Amino acid sequence: MKSKKIIIIILLIILIVSFFLFKDYLLKMLYPKTYQEVVSLYEEKYHVEENLIFAVIKAESNFDKDAISNRDAIGLMQLMEGTAKDVAKKNQIEINGENVKEELCDVNKNIEIGTCYLAMLMEKYQNKEVALAAYNAGTGTVDGWIEKGVIQKDGTDIEKVPYKETNNYVRKILRDYKIYEELYEDKSNMTENF
Repeated sequence: MKSKKIIIIILLIILIVSFFLFKDYLLKMLYPKTYQEVVSLYEEKYHVEENLIFAVIKAESNFDKDAISNRDAIGLMQLMEGTAKDVAKKNQIEINGENVKEELCDVNKNIEIGTCYLAMLMEKYQNKEVALAAYNAGTGTVDGWIEKGVIQKDGTDIEKVPYKETNNYVRKILRDYKIYEELYEDKSNMTENF
C-alpha cells in the first residue's frame, strides 16, 4: 500500500514538472496559429491585429473551416450569409452570391471577409471591446445599447453588456487575445537587464 502511494506521488511530480517544462508547447497546441499565412495577409491588408484574428477564429470555430452554427453562421470566423455579402459588396471582395455557403467554407475567403468585417467594426466603434460585442450581437443591437446608455461607446463599461452570450463572448475573446499575445510574443527582441 505504501509503495502505491509513493508511485502515485512520483507520477504526480513528473506530471507537474512536465507541465512546466512543456507549458508553452502544450498551450500552443490549445492556441494554434493555424492558417498563419492567410491571417498575416489579411492582418496587413485590413490592419487588424493578428492575435485578435486568431482569438476570434478560436472562439468562433476552434479552427474548423467547415463549422456551421445553429444560427447558420459559417466557417472559421462564423459569418452569416447576409453579413458576408454586405461586407464583400462594400469592400469589392468577390463572392459568388449563389454559392455563399461554399465560399464561406473556403479558408481564404472566410478569413478575408471576417477580418474585413472586424476592421469595419473597429473603425466604426474605435474600440476593440465594443467592436467584438457588435461582431457577436450585431451592430444594430450594439448601437441600441449605446443610444440607450446601456454601455458606453468607449467600452469602459463593457461588462454591462446585457446579453449573457455576448458578455461571455467578449470576455473569452479578450482572454484568448491576451494568451496569444503572451504565448507568441517575440522574445528575440526582449533585452535582459543584468
